[in-house]
Amino acid sequence: MFDHLIYRPPFEASSVLLEVTRGCSHNRCSFCTMYRDGSFGRCSPEYIEEQLRYYSQYEPDAERVFLENGDPFCLDADSLVEIADQVHTALKNVGTISMYASVRNIKDKSDEDLRRIREAGINEMNIGLESGLDEALQMMNKGYTSDEALRELCRLKDAGFDWFGNVIFGCAGEGKGLINAEKTAQLLNRTQPSLIFTGTIHAEEGCPLYEDMRSGAFTEPTVGGYLDEEERFLELLLMEDCIYFGLHPSNICVMQGYLPEDKEELLSELGRRRERLESKLGLRPLRGGEGAVHF
Repeated sequence: MFDHLIYRPPFEASSVLLEVTRGCSHNRCSFCTMYRDGSFGRCSPEYIEEQLRYYSQYEPDAERVFLENGDPFCLDADSLVEIADQVHTALKNVGTISMYASVRNIKDKSDEDLRRIREAGINEMNIGLESGLDEALQMMNKGYTSDEALRELCRLKDAGFDWFGNVIFGCAGEGKGLINAEKTAQLLNRTQPSLIFTGTIHAEEGCPLYEDMRSGAFTEPTVGGYLDEEERFLELLLMEDCIYFGLHPSNICVMQGYLPEDKEELLSELGRRRERLESKLGLRPLRGGEGAVHF
């Protein structure tokens, strides 16, 4: 279907993937290499229609669509409403339209824009929040502050959207894990995502963070530091109804559950992982593809 690499969250594995943009409109996060080789652009209505004709033939009963690529929510409200109408015309059973989005994308839209987009049937946002600590947000070059994130995520919730939040442990650097955990948990408690997707900080050649880690300008936490940070984060989380999705291979402790009911079991799993890794708590993790941790 596609002649180039596209990205999706793991929990969108069964979704129809509909490309409506190429690349990322920001493309300056210090840790990311996903879109470095291409420029940002909007896909033509004709190309979108071509994809939908394919899916109407081969996935006619699809119930979920994930819009690609980097942050399609950067498109204006009229464009997003038009795309939603195209989806619902071609795929009658679709009940969820989701996509990657940024706090910056929300900021660009009025309350009326958000209402119109939600009424058109776009109802989930997967947002790379990463942290609630301003120092970490600045280091990662996210392009917003924690106060801005709080304001925009509340506007998104008020408009009726569900949102999934990506969190990166270790993004504040060595020795700052606990404050990063506290500030991030505080922000999530006030904005109540439906899913929290966790990973740990890692970088591949081609992004600024990779060079900072090589030069020593940025030092990632130890294995024990990562576990301390996640433990503190979980202790402080006060979720009403949320999936904790910690299955990314970069995690020191790979686990998932539901909050609040599984909170104590998740904390216990962290404790068991700490015991198994007792001899390696002072080391930094060895990484493979996608930041996968090897012991």
